[in-house]
Amino acid sequence: MKQVLEYLEKNDKNKTAVICENESITYEELISKSKLVGSNLINKVKINEPVIVFMDKGITTLEVFFGILYSGGCYSLVNPEFPQNRIKSILNTLEAKCVITNIENYEKAKEVFNGINIIKCEDLVSGSILESELENIRRSKLDIDPVYINFTSGSTGVPKGVVVSNRSIIDFIDVFTNLFDIKESDIIANQAPFDFDVSVKDIYSALCKGSTLLIVPKKLFSSPANLLDYLVINNATTLIWAVSALCLITTFHGLDYKVPTSVNKIIYSGEVMPLKHLKIWMDKLPNVRVINVYGPTEITCNCTYHEVDRSRTYVENIPIGKSFPNEKVFLLDEENKLVNTPNISGEICVSGTCLSLGYYNNKEVTDKVFMQNPLNNKYIEPIYKTGDLAMYDENMDLFFKGRKDFQIKYMGHRIELEEIDTEVLKLDGVKRCLTLFDEKKSKLWCFYVGEVTKEDIISFLKVNVPEYMVPTKYVKLEEFTLTKNGKIDRNVLKEMIK
Repeated sequence: MKQVLEYLEKNDKNKTAVICENESITYEELISKSKLVGSNLINKVKINEPVIVFMDKGITTLEVFFGILYSGGCYSLVNPEFPQNRIKSILNTLEAKCVITNIENYEKAKEVFNGINIIKCEDLVSGSILESELENIRRSKLDIDPVYINFTSGSTGVPKGVVVSNRSIIDFIDVFTNLFDIKESDIIANQAPFDFDVSVKDIYSALCKGSTLLIVPKKLFSSPANLLDYLVINNATTLIWAVSALCLITTFHGLDYKVPTSVNKIIYSGEVMPLKHLKIWMDKLPNVRVINVYGPTEITCNCTYHEVDRSRTYVENIPIGKSFPNEKVFLLDEENKLVNTPNISGEICVSGTCLSLGYYNNKEVTDKVFMQNPLNNKYIEPIYKTGDLAMYDENMDLFFKGRKDFQIKYMGHRIELEEIDTEVLKLDGVKRCLTLFDEKKSKLWCFYVGEVTKEDIISFLKVNVPEYMVPTKYVKLEEFTLTKNGKIDRNVLKEMIK
């Protein structure tokens, strides 16, 4: 039975495992510190129990992640920059008994996690490694046991915690690294926060192949020149980045300043890549492999991919391509019938060991989207209905065609627009509201009826939702135009955006 910890332990002990600014750690040091953390947590964490990690990304955060796994638990990173209301909502879902933080965030943790056991990570790297006890825990674990819980937006205003197992990570990462030729010599530049599933590919690809993980500090993304300097100095070879991060560099003409010539693989996801930005990267790096990958958190990172062909003319968008090996990706129409004809849209559905274990402590929502394959009445075959629409072209490549509902992808994050509406309506003075996404200009629009100002709404949202969920455009209306069914007429609002 394989576990992700085996990735960690099979690598060259003297190899640099992680670099973060001026710090670095070898695989031997990472294993030792992780086992120390695990040893100190044995009597504090129950098997498969979630532990909140209240820290920014960094080397120490990885030591805590793996230490929690050694102790038998699973981890859920909560960003200290999140508003308190969102943090408390996550806590209510997890019902966690233990929070691990660092000295920097300890006082804030005491405010937010009142009455819960809060442990400083600095106190977990002393004492002795309890090898025998850790080994007994390993023997008791199953490959379907959870590794991490990442939270995504929820339409009711309550974030959903996606539970991902050892088996799902291993099956995906083994294929991912082999397919895209990730090697021990690679230096994988981590862009994504550790609570965002793009980082799962960075972390576990590095562990799987014994590569070096290069953590890129968040602050560098506000300074493209410094960001490029960092990539060049550290000889980064692999960028598994969100589209918005790649476009940040090209928008500010960063590649005219410096080209990270060591980069040989760009694997992007999260949004549709604008072709003009993609062209800049490919012109500056004529030998780089560029791959578009697609997939929601619920299916462990990605389920389809398309490698960009330099000899091909892409008229519109880059396709999301075909399914990864050992994953079945197919389209269903509104009557749950198979769509396999080009140019007809259907909902993307996925089956295979890539499927997560559902939403933590939320059976009702889990049962709505994780279900028996309606095309199979012979045996149990769970599938996940993504809510994303796609259609095949003549080559049977899939092209993304938007959301089935009102969930969108913005700045690399998946957002339920209704969650924003739910929060805005909590503000006194707001009678009705509706949020729309202008996909062409990549802007969130908030339409509302009430006595409040734009500034009132912005101030309120900034303490209740992450920054990427705060709209940039606001329109105050006397009243909403309604359809004959008494619903807000979205088409009228869409015309106002145009």
